[in-house]
Amino acid sequence: MAIPRTRPSTYPAVLSYRFRPFFLIGSLYGGAAMLFWLPLFYGRLETSSSFSPVDWHIHELLFGYVAAVVTGFLLTAIPNWTGRLPVQGLPLLGLALLWCAGRLTVFFSAQAGWLLSAVVDCAFLLAVVAAAATEIIAGRNWRNLKVLLPVTALLAANMMFHAEAHYQGVSDISRRLGLGAAVVLVMIIGGRIIPSFTRNWLVRERPGRLPVPFGRFDVGTIALSAAGLAAWAFFPALSGTGAVLIAGAVLNAVRLARWAGDRTLRDPLVLVLHVAFAFVPIGLLIAGLAVFVPERVPAVAGIHAFGVGAVACMTLAVMTRATLGHTGRELRASTGTCGIFAAVLLSAIFRIAAAFAPTEAVLLHISAALWIASFVGYAGLFGGMLVRPRLQVRQSRTAA
Repeated sequence: MAIPRTRPSTYPAVLSYRFRPFFLIGSLYGGAAMLFWLPLFYGRLETSSSFSPVDWHIHELLFGYVAAVVTGFLLTAIPNWTGRLPVQGLPLLGLALLWCAGRLTVFFSAQAGWLLSAVVDCAFLLAVVAAAATEIIAGRNWRNLKVLLPVTALLAANMMFHAEAHYQGVSDISRRLGLGAAVVLVMIIGGRIIPSFTRNWLVRERPGRLPVPFGRFDVGTIALSAAGLAAWAFFPALSGTGAVLIAGAVLNAVRLARWAGDRTLRDPLVLVLHVAFAFVPIGLLIAGLAVFVPERVPAVAGIHAFGVGAVACMTLAVMTRATLGHTGRELRASTGTCGIFAAVLLSAIFRIAAAFAPTEAVLLHISAALWIASFVGYAGLFGGMLVRPRLQVRQSRTAA
């Protein structure tokens, strides 16, 4: 993990690098939003939002939690790509407060009005895209501009979500478009970091078969899968959509098999990345089968394979590794870290199972409890690292 480039400052450590505030508020909000969701779902609590309860749940996990974590990761990675210094201090605080303002206006949108809520909420992702594009262009790091395409799609989906919820009463295309954009980000970023981190660990610990590096096969697989997810967003019932999704599932399964994940069983920090990515082909397969046999394969199972499986598991795995590396800790999973990995993976499995057995409410409750435990557990284990200065011992060793 590269040593972060920072400017000397008197600001608190939490404002010294972009992953710090966004991983912290993202994890806390991810747990809190799920804690609030089940009582909301059963009508025991209410929001002051103009969104329906289901739309509020979907929106806040996609454009609240996911947007925060993507921002923390992306704007931490870009300085390493470009060699430029990151935004710190008051500008970083302003960006975090803009994210918080979006959460408040969405929650109180019935009073604030849907248009004001949409403007404030969408302003955050617009600012992120603008900041990321500015840094990449200024650093002449042209090849990484493509990473902004799914982030821009996430922004467009958020705009559409507000409009659909207001004019139609419920979101439709936008929820699938936003989730599809998040999955494409997993395919792009996962396709870079998983073989890279796996190779580094294997070279050091288990010389032998190594992951196949990112190449044309990966580019083609991502392009086909992205096309399938776009078709799924706009034309979810077409047989052609189902066929492309299933083809994407097969190709992504091949990608995963090429990364030598079976050789990483001794390192949970690496292994969990492979397990999380496995939900990409699983989600594509379920979503594709739901087109052809909807009476047997519910579409909601594919949605949660993507959301709770691929996106939540991958983001938690990346947050954990990045926090350890960028705060100067050893890249080693503690017992507690393994526990939160197990919790989020089991949450995904139980949520998919609940989609196939909707009358078994206990499966839904177990999944929600495990989700809360994983994200609150992350905040408990890593929150102190995020708000304290980077350890200097590791920095000295790395420099040496």
